[in-house]
Amino acid sequence: MTSLSISARLSPTASSRLVVLAETALKAGETARGSLRRRTSQEMLAKAPRDYQTEIDVAVERIIVDEMTIAFPDYAIQGEEAVGNRTAAPETPIIYIDPIDGTTNYAWGIPHFGMTISIVENGRLVMGVVYDAMQDELFSAEIGGGAYLNGERIRCANVGDIENVLVGAGLPIPGQVKAVAEDTYFDAIKRLMANTAGVRRLGSAALSIAYVACGRLDGFFEDGLAIHDFGASALLVEEAGGIVTRFSGTEIDGRGDILAASKALHPWLLEGFQSKA
Repeated sequence: MTSLSISARLSPTASSRLVVLAETALKAGETARGSLRRRTSQEMLAKAPRDYQTEIDVAVERIIVDEMTIAFPDYAIQGEEAVGNRTAAPETPIIYIDPIDGTTNYAWGIPHFGMTISIVENGRLVMGVVYDAMQDELFSAEIGGGAYLNGERIRCANVGDIENVLVGAGLPIPGQVKAVAEDTYFDAIKRLMANTAGVRRLGSAALSIAYVACGRLDGFFEDGLAIHDFGASALLVEEAGGIVTRFSGTEIDGRGDILAASKALHPWLLEGFQSKA
């Protein structure tokens, strides 16, 4: 994959750093795509109950870390699998990596997962890519530069008619919901089921949030996530004209809960998390 073909899949004003992220994601995606199959429990490492790691998570992160080390030798690196994590001075940019977001899907051979690479500077996410290796869909965003899918500008759907919105939501494992009471979380899901066109649990938060940015979903929420999972996708939504907050409506701060939606839908979704007297 040449730089010219990569550039055609990004914003016309994409920086050289974003090109590197995109090239790396596509390179890593080849390994993930070629190794997709159902794995047995003996082939997986359980990092925690129902939190899996495959050998491909590690292999893909190694590819990304090696490329990032060459391109950005002074940057800090924080990867989901901690393959090559390193710290740096406080003012130094940080690269966040999730080699396979949707590992459970991947481990069961389900062809829906994403890989994400993002850069944070001075506490603010400034650019990121999300790559669906199976669909060959490259999502990218740079702060102030818009959101793109394979070179085409994308925007949130911004539909306000609740009966005609499709919303994604995480279905949590025990102990995953911490930002609100579990009953509040499940009530929010039931509210979706009772009022919207449907609820989708796709198994990759990174791709689900990216789908909000391109209008395939009108909103998405989940708890128990990390910036590795949602950082690049959150920037996509913001650059596509949407809103990203915590369940409380406050700015996301990496504590795990995220609510991403179009401007038309976000207030209604937020209401679902308000405590009831």
